[in-house]
Amino acid sequence: MNISVMGTGYVGIVTGTCLAETGNNVKCIDLDPKKVEMINSGKSPIYEPDLEELLKKNLGSRLEATLDADPAIRESEITFICVGTPSSEDGSTDLKYIESAAGKIGEVLAQKEGKHIVVVKSTVPPGTSEKVAEILKSKGAKVFGVAMNPEFLREGKAVEDFMAPDRVVLGAEEKWVHEKLEELYSFTDAPKLETNLRTAEMIKYASNSLLAAKISFANEIGNICKELGIDVYDVMQGVGMDARLSPSFLNAGIGFGGSCFPKDVNSLIHTAKVRGVEPKLLEAVMKVNEDQPLKLVELAKNKLGSLSGKKIAVLGLAFKPDTDDMREAPSLRIVPALVKEGAIVKAYDPEAEENAKPLLGDGPEYPSSAKEAAADAEIVFILTEWKEFEDESLYSGKQVFDGRKLLKRKSGEKYEGVCW
Repeated sequence: MNISVMGTGYVGIVTGTCLAETGNNVKCIDLDPKKVEMINSGKSPIYEPDLEELLKKNLGSRLEATLDADPAIRESEITFICVGTPSSEDGSTDLKYIESAAGKIGEVLAQKEGKHIVVVKSTVPPGTSEKVAEILKSKGAKVFGVAMNPEFLREGKAVEDFMAPDRVVLGAEEKWVHEKLEELYSFTDAPKLETNLRTAEMIKYASNSLLAAKISFANEIGNICKELGIDVYDVMQGVGMDARLSPSFLNAGIGFGGSCFPKDVNSLIHTAKVRGVEPKLLEAVMKVNEDQPLKLVELAKNKLGSLSGKKIAVLGLAFKPDTDDMREAPSLRIVPALVKEGAIVKAYDPEAEENAKPLLGDGPEYPSSAKEAAADAEIVFILTEWKEFEDESLYSGKQVFDGRKLLKRKSGEKYEGVCW
């Protein structure tokens, strides 16, 4: 099929590249000339395992990036909307990019004959896809269908998750739209759930909110375990063996971050409140997560006293390994807190440094390796579980505060886990 993808952010570039890999002709549309040039030169705008290799493989044959939306949309059968949906100050989702994309698509479709499907891939509040349909119609679009196809991509495993998903959710109101999208996703044997638009939108929010709740639950139990001298990982191993549950997302630590969980839970909280529903559990999930990162700093202060003048190595800045994403990363709260305490901080991440610098500023130094960061440090904070940080030589003779259970140690004189 001929596919156009609006937006080359995290979701857009993964979607476009993977759809090209499955045999479709894909044009990725973006307003940023630098991004378009980068993609067309074979470089991915984000770090994601296997993504750049697939991009280079398909570039020039089934995949290209373009600034010119009109022919890309007009010559395609399906257009995916993968633009950003940032949070507003009140937690609501800012839909201006969605609305702008829908308007542009509508203008092109007003001049096009034949059926066209517009798929909302961005995460949006229930009811948004219906608004997209209204915008398309207002711009004069003729024969079209609107679908909601939420993404369930884990950062660090996005290519794997797209190519071998757990399930594919296809929200639409017309049978022909469902049939066409079933054909598009015929490359996978994963279960395909056909729903209406609002249900598909809500599935995404409900899924992320439940996963976020599992993390905050594990962290709250972990905080209790810390006071009782219990390793919460031993506890959650037993909990996760229950057939009604699973061990996934029960890893206690310094909380969740990234582009999805904080934004999506806050958006659902706002959606509920607008409709007069008090989302008590969801608010508690976010409160636990808000407090969790600084518990690692408090742990260090309680154990060592003043941190002023202490040489501290911070290993890991991205919110999780195998990504360069700094959005809502716990390091954004921990590193400034250490600097404020008067510590001398060296912060290292193998992929996220360039994204971290504008956010963390001149407070920390940025060495070129984990060994350099830890070389003269008295204290090491582990904030991201990158594989290379498992090297025990990095911690020899140093006080370690582990926020991710990276090291297989028990709490002792030179080691403390945040909640184990």
